[in-house]
Amino acid sequence: MKSICVYCGSSPGTDPRFMAAAIACGTAIAEAGLTLVYGGGKVGLMGAVADAALAAGGKVIGVMPQDLVNQEIAHRGLTELRVVNSMHERKWTMAELGDAFLSLPGGPGTFEEFFEQWTWALLGFHAKPCAFVNVAGYYDLLRQTVQQMADKGFIAQQYVDMLIYADSTDAAIAAFRAYVPPPPKWGVAAVEARY
Repeated sequence: MKSICVYCGSSPGTDPRFMAAAIACGTAIAEAGLTLVYGGGKVGLMGAVADAALAAGGKVIGVMPQDLVNQEIAHRGLTELRVVNSMHERKWTMAELGDAFLSLPGGPGTFEEFFEQWTWALLGFHAKPCAFVNVAGYYDLLRQTVQQMADKGFIAQQYVDMLIYADSTDAAIAAFRAYVPPPPKWGVAAVEARY
């Protein structure tokens, strides 16, 4: 594992523990010798993660569509800022650059991007781990909702269990290093036949 892709809020949230966790996240990734891949913003938790990783001597790659760069929310002090044409290209680029996916607290964009990677993982399109840093219980209700998906027959339990819930980024990194992916939903042969 060489890099971690982090999804998180472009706002700071209302609980100071969210910002503290973002700073700890960037620091932990850098201190582990890993590259931070994220959405390229200078605002909210996103900016805090990047600033902390840079301050700890880490490498940070941001990925942002030109439209958002034009709105002047891009972080200009990164190791590398990749400017892309669309949100779809942004998500694809981040997915390609990241060896693992980590979600801090955030809004709908955070959820959407993370869930896409989880979906791709359970389909076998990649074998990269996905984790939540569950700051102040932020993901408790989501965890219940995801479990309900299995309880109601919409997903196998192994795909619920593949999601990592950690109390810190350090714990998530340790879980990433020990991760063994489940078999893909439709089997390796079916996935290879489609791609």
